[in-house]
Amino acid sequence: MNDILPDVSGTWRYLETVVRDIVQSYGYAEIRLPLLEQTELFRRSIGEVTDIVEKEMYTFDDRNGESLTLRPEATASVVRAGITNGLLHNQRQKLWTTGPMFRYEKPQKGRYRQFYQFDVEALGYDGPDVDAELIIMCARMWRALGISRLTLEINSLGTPESRVSYRGALVEYFSSVKSKLDDDSIRRLEQNPLRILDSKNPDMQAIVAAAPLMLDFLDEESSEHFQSLKGLLDAAGVAYTVNPRLVRGLDYYSRTVFEWVTDALGSQGAVCSGGRYDGLVEKLGGKPTPAVGWAMGIERFVALYEACGGEAPADDADVYIVAVGDNTLEQAFVIAEQLRDEVAGIKVELNLGGGSFKSQLKRADKSNAAFALILGEQEIAERRVGLKPLRSTEDQSSVAFDELPATLAGLLRKA
Repeated sequence: MNDILPDVSGTWRYLETVVRDIVQSYGYAEIRLPLLEQTELFRRSIGEVTDIVEKEMYTFDDRNGESLTLRPEATASVVRAGITNGLLHNQRQKLWTTGPMFRYEKPQKGRYRQFYQFDVEALGYDGPDVDAELIIMCARMWRALGISRLTLEINSLGTPESRVSYRGALVEYFSSVKSKLDDDSIRRLEQNPLRILDSKNPDMQAIVAAAPLMLDFLDEESSEHFQSLKGLLDAAGVAYTVNPRLVRGLDYYSRTVFEWVTDALGSQGAVCSGGRYDGLVEKLGGKPTPAVGWAMGIERFVALYEACGGEAPADDADVYIVAVGDNTLEQAFVIAEQLRDEVAGIKVELNLGGGSFKSQLKRADKSNAAFALILGEQEIAERRVGLKPLRSTEDQSSVAFDELPATLAGLLRKA
């Protein structure tokens, strides 16, 4: 598990703000969810024969003997919240959430056992138009942040009914090469052969590549849905590749699945992934409700932004107040609060802990503030403050207390 330290938290906050603002501009509203859920929620939604449920969940019994799990992903919790709070009864919901998730897996660059996700879900929408909107929304995020090293892969998994015949074809194929399968694949062959397609074992890749394709088994409605999605993406100018091996690692997906992948982060290629899960609400006890969404790992998102040369806007103070002499600190606090009240968005840092004039100026310079306000006994007597530019060669000036907010507001607008 990883600490997010001050030298990088500014980048996190900037990226989260950009993503949140874009998502909300599409009409999605925030929902906040608990970290703990009943374990059965994830067993039923994600699927018993998945790495997450079998190997990666943090699960324990509470004092009443009830099995609880730290959430490994957000979609199941969003659906559970929608059902238990009546949000899906004759309604459609466009929701987003963010926060920590937990999976007990091998830590590596950009992947931790506590990790953060940004999650967007649309519930009650059954057409390919909302699938396209979610993907186009992602493309807008990449443009807004100058992220270019991403490609979009899409596929369709059809309906559960169309997958029955596909499952039979997979069982027949993988049974014919059973002697070459690894232990995980042999176990999944009888339980859920689609999971074999998601194998990360390098020795399995040639076998998986020769397996039958889901696209050849799509029902007519799913095929039309997928063709419509591609048409909408074409019209929006969003480039994509159809990857018939893309199945995603969770059992609840149906029809559209997609991933935004990059070559900038080594083996951790997927940055943002999602798809349609039309049967999940009913599976968890609600009425049949179509739904689709995506999730993005923030650690990898930050790493990709930096790999593409991105830098968050500076979060430095605008003004650093230097107070030297007897009875100057009280007035310094008054001035600091007055500036925060009257100058919109100004960032004021007040020297704390005393120190000589020289040491305080050094702190002011180190803060990267644009200006130092110098307050001594003479300035208090004259009700004026010294205004010293720290990022230019302009001379220090003297400004009356009552003119200071307007003067600083004008200077910061020019900057």
